[in-house]
Parts: sequence; structure tokens; C-alpha cells
Amino acid sequence: MHAFYLLISYLAAPLVAAVLFWKGLGNRAYWERFEERFGFGRSRLDRPGIWVHAVSVGEVVAASSLVKALRQRHPEVPVVVTTVTPTGAQRVRDLFGDTVLHSYAPYDTPGSVRRFFRRMQPRLAIVMETELWPNLYAACGAHGVPLVLANARISPRSVKRYQRFGSLFKRALSHGVVIAAQSGQDAQRFRLLGADPARTLLVGNLKADLEFPPGMTEVGRTFRAEHAAERPVWVAASTHEGEEEAALDAHERVRARHPEALLLLVPRHPQRFAGVAEMLARRGVTFRRRSLGEVPGRNDAVYLVDSLGELPAFYAAADVAFVGGSLVPIGGHNLLEPAVLSLPVVTGPHNFNAEDIAALLRESGALEIVADAASLGEAVGALLASPAERRERGECARNVAAESSGALERLLQLLEPLLGRPPPSSGSSG
Repeated sequence: MHAFYLLISYLAAPLVAAVLFWKGLGNRAYWERFEERFGFGRSRLDRPGIWVHAVSVGEVVAASSLVKALRQRHPEVPVVVTTVTPTGAQRVRDLFGDTVLHSYAPYDTPGSVRRFFRRMQPRLAIVMETELWPNLYAACGAHGVPLVLANARISPRSVKRYQRFGSLFKRALSHGVVIAAQSGQDAQRFRLLGADPARTLLVGNLKADLEFPPGMTEVGRTFRAEHAAERPVWVAASTHEGEEEAALDAHERVRARHPEALLLLVPRHPQRFAGVAEMLARRGVTFRRRSLGEVPGRNDAVYLVDSLGELPAFYAAADVAFVGGSLVPIGGHNLLEPAVLSLPVVTGPHNFNAEDIAALLRESGALEIVADAASLGEAVGALLASPAERRERGECARNVAAESSGALERLLQLLEPLLGRPPPSSGSSG
């Protein structure tokens, strides 16, 4: 099976390059530092350091508190953060500036991984959430680099997919990988894939230890006070294709009950911003765009937040939060961000990316699960009509977030002995 994977990875390499070129036609950032995706590049660490891999924006945000803690505890050890997407790269720059090195992650062929190891000399590799790359994992094992899957999660659907290639992923997880799982369910699923039970540990969800950028919530509250002080406001956050339409249908129901209500619409992916704006115009919705420096007027029904990194501010500006990726089978996004800000949370039925957190919030009364646009509109309209209900559910949400915290400290305790190992020599990087 591994030989077959090697063959497929080499045969697919030109296709990967073509896909990146095609994406670059719409977003030139995909063409920047293209060579890094195959292990080449001028950026490198001058001594063995910590490698943190975070695919895109969500994983970078989840890793932010970990990276900051590692830099504080080990200022002498350099850190490289890799991403796959340009938006993830931009988030790394926004959060860490020049305190860490950014590189694009290498494509999973032995040559690409080998060149990356030569450039970065990792002494510890930390992969966020669920990224199972057989050649990368094998390289860590071959070079004696401890590998930790941090904030690790895996959905039932993914387990079934990986099990079709059972021997391949069992082999990948056999290289001394330490799995710091988000939940007991996630830990058990990794064991089903062949992970060593002794190295598969329940650590918790790093998103519960999330620290917002300084001043971000104040930006949101100032925005609310200046532009929507007397209006009911709700946010539809991290929405995917199909969810903007559902949010607008729901908003029509909300405005039938609350004519002054304002919807803060925050699409998940920047490449969809223009399309969502066009859809709003086609529907005849009165709206303003964040990217143009506009602010909502009294007659505007929707404020399109087509910018990056500002979601916490607009959670702080809202009375109720709907978290997207959940009315469509994406798996849901971070429910704890609005919970930390004491917001009552509404979500769709697809929350398999963090089912433990969803269950805790629902059991506490903080979370309401809706099935479609009609039920979303009813849920939001009812909450906007009841300040007491919003306060009660918001307090429950904040309590769940507080009780779920502590994963960062547990993860750091797990990493310390691994960092204490002598780093591999630069010659061992192959």
C-alpha cells in the first residue's frame, strides 16, 4: 500500500502544480513562493527549531496561543509555521509578525519533505488537528523528530475514509506519533486507525484557551455603539456556499418581527467575498461592505464583513451568533469564540468537527440547533425579542468555555519532555 501511495503522490504532483496555478489566476498569492510547496526556497532556520503546521486560518488561530506560549518559554528556539493556503499565511503574519518564520508546507513526496527538512531542521514537529501525511510522518520517524498531533480531531466520516487505506495510515501513525486529542471520542477514533493507545491522550480543545488579539472586542463594541446602538444585531459567521442564502432567508423572518434588525454576514473564504456581494445585489438587499470602508446606515439590512481576521470584533458587536459550516455538511466552525463573549449560539445540525463542545453547549442550554433557514429565523427572532433569555444563555455559554479551558497547559506539559531531547544534527536531515 505504501508503494502504491508513493506512485500516486509522484503522479499527482503535476496535477497539484496545475491546481495551484489555476487558483493563482483568481488569487495571485497562490503563485508566491511556489517553490516552497515542493521543498525548495530561500527561507530557512539557522538552527534546529520547532515546526508548527496549520493548514489555514482556523488552524492558525487555534495554534496562536500555543505558538505564543512556546516563544515565551523557549525564546532561544526558533519557530517555523507552515500553512497550505495564502489566507493562512496572511494570518500568520498578522498574528506573529517576524517573531516566527512562515513557509508553505511541502507536498507529501519524499523529495519535497526531504528538502523541507534540510531547510528547517525541525527538532519537534507539531501538526494541528487532522493532517495525516504518510511520507512526512515517515521522515519524522527516520530523523528522530518527535511528532505531535495537537488539538487532534477526526470525524466518523473521516475514520471510514482512512480505514479504506488501513495499512497505509496505520503505518503512518506507527512512527512514535503522540496524539493530543480534543475529546475522548477523537482519541478512540485514532486508536481505531492504529494509533498507539499509550501515546493517544485526551488533552482537550485548544480553542477553549483562545486569546483574542488585543483591542479586538473593543473595536466591535465601538462599531456597535457608533453604527447600530439602537438596532437588534445578529451575526452569521464563517458561512459557506448555500448558507448566505439561508441567512438572508432567515433575516427576512427576523425583520418581519424586528424591522430594524441588522445582519452581520461574514463569509468563511475570501475568494467568495465578491460572489456574495453580487448575490446580495441580485436579491435587492440593501447592504454595505467592510472592504470598501463603508459602515451600515439605518436603512441597510446587511453589513457584509468581507475582511480577514475581524470575526471576533463582530461577535462582540452582536446580540446573537449563528456559526456556519453547519447547515451544510462541512462539520461546523468554532462554537467557543462567541461563547467566550457570552453570546447565545445557534448552529446547524452538522457539527462533527467539535461534537463534544457542541454537546456541552447544548446540554447547558447555551446552544440551539436548527435545521434550515426557517428555523434559524425563528430562533434568532425569538432571542432578539428576549434580552433575559439572551443573558441567561450567554452566561451558560461563557461558563462552558471557562470550564473547557486548560488544554493549552496540558499540551505544553506534554511537549516539554520532547523539547528536552537533544536536537537532531543538521546532517541527519537527509
